[in-house]
Amino acid sequence: MLVNIQSPFSNGIQGYQRAVNSVADAALNISRANINAQSNASSTPASVNPDQFVDASKKTVTNSLIQLKEAELHAGANVKSIKTADDMLGTLIDIRV
Repeated sequence: MLVNIQSPFSNGIQGYQRAVNSVADAALNISRANINAQSNASSTPASVNPDQFVDASKKTVTNSLIQLKEAELHAGANVKSIKTADDMLGTLIDIRV
């Protein structure tokens, strides 16, 4: 009986990479929201309420922080998956030797 142990490793690594990409996207969104809020607040005409830009910026930052937390949880789950696959492989090697 041949067990394909590569799949759990591959899935775990791919999932972890997706989580890393999600963190990078969220960090970029937070940075952009901060820059946009600063530039919009300083360059708005007197007839425009600058608070509307701050509110939009807060929504973006809040959503990005939620995305960061989700990415943290996904990364942790994928690390556990990789660790479990590693333990399984170690057990199989110990049994066969």
